[in-house]
Amino acid sequence: MKIQVLLTGNEIMSGDIVDSNSSMMADLFSKYGWRIARKVTVGDEMETLVEEIRSLSSNSDVLIINGGLGPTVDDLTAQAMAEASGQPLAIHPDAMAHLETWCGRRQIQINDANRKQTLLPKGCAILANETGSAVGIQMELNGCLVYATPGVPSELRWMLRHEVLPQLLKHFPSGSVETRRLLVFGSGESTLQQLISNQYPDWPDSIELGFRASMPALEVKLTTRAANSDELDTWQQRLIDDIFQDCYIANAPNSLAQATIDALYREQLHVATAESCTGGMIASQLTDIPGASQVFEAGWVTYSNAMKQSQLGVPAGDLEHFGAVSEPVARAMAEGAKRHSGADISVAVTGIAGPDGGSEQKPVGTVWIALATPEETHCYALQVPFERSMFRRWVSACCLDLIRRAALGLTLQPRYLARFQNH
Repeated sequence: MKIQVLLTGNEIMSGDIVDSNSSMMADLFSKYGWRIARKVTVGDEMETLVEEIRSLSSNSDVLIINGGLGPTVDDLTAQAMAEASGQPLAIHPDAMAHLETWCGRRQIQINDANRKQTLLPKGCAILANETGSAVGIQMELNGCLVYATPGVPSELRWMLRHEVLPQLLKHFPSGSVETRRLLVFGSGESTLQQLISNQYPDWPDSIELGFRASMPALEVKLTTRAANSDELDTWQQRLIDDIFQDCYIANAPNSLAQATIDALYREQLHVATAESCTGGMIASQLTDIPGASQVFEAGWVTYSNAMKQSQLGVPAGDLEHFGAVSEPVARAMAEGAKRHSGADISVAVTGIAGPDGGSEQKPVGTVWIALATPEETHCYALQVPFERSMFRRWVSACCLDLIRRAALGLTLQPRYLARFQNH
């Protein structure tokens, strides 16, 4: 089955909103072994819409049009479908009944703008809409099944699952597909691809390997037919054991923060944080996880030198002689947080996120991380060459990973740190 998608709307073309609907469709269809072959985005321009509907329907088994079903003058999908199919617009009785019910429940008087949503191509069928005022449209054009769906994500999600999907399952073969998404922190996709290619030049054709670069973790995706699930188990474990090793975090939808909380809980350890340049991001990510209160003791955001002294006990002499971004200060912050909170592990971070504030000795991107464990305090000087937002996200992720490693007894000198080590 060849599926193509036509996304409509000036707001998508201008960047006012980001398309997430096609991702929703792709994710749903992939579970049945189907893929979107192509997606096209156009603005609210009638001639272009009609041209694309004719062209895509001539080269598809299924065309899904998303958006343009609303009551305003720039909602053109129904009219464009009518012109593309050579049918006139006419009030659809089922669409009118739906609108009357929708307005009646809300005690809204039907007006001309609402009524526009009942003008559909003559002879088409409708797709029910559980919450919205506009029904979807279903018709056949050039031997292609065409479905017009609402742009509102919640309405689209319901319509796909309850209207479009059941029809596709009647018309087209499907197969259950199993996907594993493995989260890895500290390695880039090109590095991992090369390692996998070197280690496994005979990678099986039955398992599709994919990568999705994100921040902070990289997602490695393994996809196969459900009938090959035992083989999928085997190759997943080989990757973890032979390639990823201690850089493997968990399988999605877990996150680095979730994996850190899980590690602390499993070992019955407690953590505290002391942050400067990350502004509380580490503590925030940890406490976003339900159940974090069982392992998270406290967090300090000590941006000023005065707060570093009064809240964490950083010696004034260290601040004066070494500066806030230094090993002694990071060490004192971590040990102060551990001492005041009673936690087993604490992490502290102090750095220069930029874009200003650097010097020749301490350029923008300089950061000191201190990790206080029950045995000793480890300090790391890094040079992280990212812009401010990315700098804070990466440094926070690094701190989470170091906490995770300390809880699990893994090496506290992971390979990825060498790329940023400030010697």
